[in-house]
Formats: sequence, C-alpha cells, structure tokens
Amino acid sequence: MTASGGPVGPPPQDGSARTDEAQLAALGYTGQFERSMGLWANMALGFTYLSPLVGVYSLFAYSLSIGGPPAIWWIVIVGVGQLLVALVFGEVVSQYPLAGGIYPWTRRLWNRRYAWIVSWIYIWAVIVTITSVAEFGSGFVAALLGIEATPGVTLLTVAGLLLVALVANYSGTGTLARIARIGLAAELIGVVALGLYLLLFRRAQPFSIFFDTLGAGGEGAYLATFLAAALSGLFLFYGFEACGDVAEEVADPARRIPVAMILTILVGGVSGFLSYAGYVLAAPDLAAIVAGEDTDPIPSILESALGTAGSKVFLVVTVVAFISCVLSLQAAGSRLLYSFARDRMLPASGWLAHVSSRHAVPTHALLVVCVVPLLLALFVYWRPDSLARVTAFAVLGIYVAFQAVVLAALRQRIMGWRPAGLWNLGRWGTAVNVLALAYGVFAIVLLLQPAEAEAFLDRWIVLVGLCVVGGSGLLYLWLGRPDRDSADVPEGDARVVAAQLQAIRRDERAVRGEEI
Repeated sequence: MTASGGPVGPPPQDGSARTDEAQLAALGYTGQFERSMGLWANMALGFTYLSPLVGVYSLFAYSLSIGGPPAIWWIVIVGVGQLLVALVFGEVVSQYPLAGGIYPWTRRLWNRRYAWIVSWIYIWAVIVTITSVAEFGSGFVAALLGIEATPGVTLLTVAGLLLVALVANYSGTGTLARIARIGLAAELIGVVALGLYLLLFRRAQPFSIFFDTLGAGGEGAYLATFLAAALSGLFLFYGFEACGDVAEEVADPARRIPVAMILTILVGGVSGFLSYAGYVLAAPDLAAIVAGEDTDPIPSILESALGTAGSKVFLVVTVVAFISCVLSLQAAGSRLLYSFARDRMLPASGWLAHVSSRHAVPTHALLVVCVVPLLLALFVYWRPDSLARVTAFAVLGIYVAFQAVVLAALRQRIMGWRPAGLWNLGRWGTAVNVLALAYGVFAIVLLLQPAEAEAFLDRWIVLVGLCVVGGSGLLYLWLGRPDRDSADVPEGDARVVAAQLQAIRRDERAVRGEEI
C-alpha cells in the first residue's frame, strides 16, 4: 500500500488551502465551511463515533453468553475486514473529498438513484443509532447522579444529551473538533488505561481462558456458536466513515482523511481488544456470565477492581465518551443530510442545505438529527419494549451502505477507473477492493441470521427493519422522483474526474519544470 501524497505533515499553508478549494470547485461545489479540522481532530471524530467503550460495554455480557471467551477474536476478525473497507473508502474520499461521505461517493461512483436509496437507508440507520446511544448513555448519567433510571428520567436524560450535542455542534467545527479530542482522551482512558490496569493488576483468570468455551453452545459443534457471537466485533467497527462526512471542513482532506480512517480502525481495534480482554480476565465469576446468570457484570467488575470512588471516576469518563459519541453521530448525520439537500435530492432541500454564515455549520440539518431522534425517544418512552425493534436494522443498514460504496468502487474499477486522489493503494487497489466486498457480504449474512425467538417478527426483525426502510425509500423514489431536480449534478464520473486530476497534476509538474 502506498500513499501517493506522501506522509502527513504539518497543517497546510495558504497554497494547500487554495488547492483544497480548487479541487472542490472542480467537483462542482463552492466551499461553505471552515477548514479548521486537522488530522487528529478528524481521527477523534471517527473514533468517538466508533466508540469502543460504548461497543464493548453494550455487548460484553451478551457476546460472552453466546460464544464464551473466544468471542473476543471477532474483534480481530472484524477489525481486519473493516480495515479493508476503510482502505477502499480512503481511495474514494481522496478523489472525492466532499461533505456527506456515503451519498456523494455512491453518486459519483454509480448514479443518483443508487445514491438515493443507499443514503436513505444510511441516514435512518444513523438517526436510530443516535437515539440508541443516547438511551444507553442515560443509564450512566443516572448512575453518576445516584438516581434511578426510570422511564421518565431516561427520557429527560436522552433529551439533555441530544440538546448538549446540538449546542456544541451548532457552535462550529472548531468546537466539534475540541470536544472530539476530549472524547478521544476519555475513550482512551476508559478502554486502554482501564483495560491495561485490569490486565496487569486485577487478573482473576488465566490468559488461556480465551481458548476455553466454558460450555458455550452446549454439546454441538462450536463453529456455529462462534459464528453466532460475531456481534462482538460487528457492533464495534463502524464510525470511521464519519471522518469523510466532514471532508469540506478538513485541511488537506485528500491526504489526511484516509489516514484518519485507518488510525480510527487500528486504535479503536486495539482499544476494544484490550478493554474486552481486561474485563474477561478480571471477572471473578466468568462462568456465571457465560451461563447468562450475570447479565450486567461490568459494574461489579469495576466495583471490585476500582472501589466506589474509582467507579465514580469511570462513570464521569463514560458520560463524557457518550456525549462525544452523540456529538459525532449528529455531525455525521447532519453533513449527510446537507449533502443530500445541496443536490436537491430531498423535500425542503433549500431549507436543509442552509449553512450558518456565523458558525459555518448546516444548522437546519443539525436540528433534524436532534429532533427526529428525540421523537423516536418519545416513542420508546411510550413503548419501552420497542427500542430493540427500532434499532435492530441500524447496524445492518450501515453495513449495507458501506458495501454499496465498495461494490460501486469495484464496478468502476472493472470499467477502467484508477483512483487519482493524492492517497491511493496503487496496484493493490483491486485486490483490496475484492477482499473488502467478500468480507462485507460475509458480515451482512451473519447480521441477517434469525434470532432465537418464537414469533416471526422477533426472529427476522433485522431483515424486516431493513425491508421497511429500504422499501419506503424505493417507494418514494418511484412516486416522488426526488432525483429529477438534481439531473444537472454530476454522477458516475469517477473515470472522467480521475483523468482530469491526472492531467492537472501533469500540467503542474510541467510548470515546475519537473520531468513528466
């Protein structure tokens, strides 16, 4: 793998900033954002969206009860697979450093109708994820304040988290970058530092436990049990695409965003692995967790390892991480809506595409990704048992959207496209693209496996959720024809743009007297 742009250096000077705007203009847009986000802030945004702390805590007991301690290896398997996807994304965003990520990438790699349905699925997956993260984070806020997490308290806390994130996002890209960096520090303390502490000083289990099923899956073949535990990793590794959602707010995005995506996967994977391993090794009664008798073991593990005061400190770190995660989700979702609306692909596109002249953020799109999750939270308050159902399709929807980009990139390669961004994989690009697609199909098949339930809806809730969202998008595409007003916006132009970029660089080298 090579990055034709070379290593990432110091913040770009005026010349680089002019180059960023020139590339944006060549793609048909005028810059409306401030390029105040550097490499580490961009990586922090993706990392806090990915949030290994949230992922590990959410699925620790569940994955152990299904697959036992060997379930930890799914973090490695999925991490490698998602790294392949991130490499493909890196080539695409380097050629198309446009706000909104999934939408402009699929439009320019395929066409506007393909981009519509992919982005429709993706935006709903993001909105539902915002709700679910705020709902889960409310429990930590209640524990920190020492109050019972009743439905009313949960609703108020969810509203508070959403509004805090909205205010921070409304304040501008600079505030977003600062809070993302704070969230990154909180995540690293909460997962890496704590994980290492548990590994080194509170170990109650041998390292060989990661190869011991402890009876998970019963007497049958363990392979099926292991595959069923894939959620240990699949729920952890998404969010790195948020680095590309804010491409027009990043300095030197063609070089920096691919690097930020890769760092998000690598640092997130190592952090998640250390955290998960630390909890397993520090668990005094691991067999009870695997047997499903202890469904929320982490609080007791922390209490025994850190004491009451230490647990409170960890709760503060965790709440900061949740706020930062909601903030990053809102930022990513709003940029997708803005990008959609900028191309006149949504009802009220003019209103949704509004960018504040003072703060240089899409304020109306931000309002939507705050209000709609709040409405979903009201529905969950009314029907508390519905949270799992309304969120069931979210991860699958995100994986489907990811693979839509990977598939479109491979299609363009077959048709002759050679990525011409400042960061690319060179001759390895096609092989990585094929492997990323194969991994993605495998992951989607695992996510589509029916749940162990009697009722049809409960067994196939993931597929039903995807069909409802995808079907409604297709119906609106057919009846409302939202793509008609954007027929003048470029689509499927990957090979043309690549040729133009290569020609521009040849001319630049000729002007500098370099050998062509």
